[in-house]
Amino acid sequence: MTSAALALRRLPRPGADPDARPSLARLTGVELRKMADTRAGFWLLAAIGLGTVAAAVLMAALAEPAHQTLRGMLEVVVLPTAILLPVAGVLLVTAEWGQRTALATFALVPVRGRVLAAKAAAASLASVAAAALCLAAAAAGTAAAAPGVEGAWSLPAAQVGQLALYAVTGTLVGVGFGAVLLASAPAIVALFAVPITWGVVSAVAGIEDVARWADVDRGLAPLLEGPMSAVEWARAGTTLLVWMALPLAAGAWRISRAEIR
Repeated sequence: MTSAALALRRLPRPGADPDARPSLARLTGVELRKMADTRAGFWLLAAIGLGTVAAAVLMAALAEPAHQTLRGMLEVVVLPTAILLPVAGVLLVTAEWGQRTALATFALVPVRGRVLAAKAAAASLASVAAAALCLAAAAAGTAAAAPGVEGAWSLPAAQVGQLALYAVTGTLVGVGFGAVLLASAPAIVALFAVPITWGVVSAVAGIEDVARWADVDRGLAPLLEGPMSAVEWARAGTTLLVWMALPLAAGAWRISRAEIR
């Protein structure tokens, strides 16, 4: 049974309460199930989990002792999440349109902005869970590789919060691109190609100092490297404004006006 059908079963029946509508928490739960309902979504989430564990095992077995600290482990095991979780954000939005379930979804919840808000909330919760998995895998790898090494467990508390922020914002970038394009393949290509093109063009055009304020790699990478300076926070903020906030706003506008077929 699809998530839309499950939501339909749980909605108030006609005559019960004409003003009743599913809460945002219930919609978020439905959207969380949708992330793993399809084969693509399930295997993508599985790949994130398996990749995170595999990275921790390889670091514990093969890395130099200097990198087998909790901080060093974390910088590596987060890579599968950083690469694949934004794709999950894309699919969370575009699957509605590619599989033609948008009609059922918006029939159940006519206010389309609430659906997009539930998708953003579900993506954020999944991202926090992925960040927790990264931290647990890094801790397990550190315990296996360097349990008694002095300083191996040193990790600034701020970096834990920055890890969660990195995961959440990265996934919301994917949600934004998916909402703008409403098609999986173009959105995934744009998700990777547009930021890379931005970096290349800015270097060739000689505007690198200005462009770095909206460069995804350099703007958000400090979130994984430890406590950030005011300038690094400012760069991260402008980067997220360009690559997360603007696509989400444009995607909300498009979804609110898109014709459902």
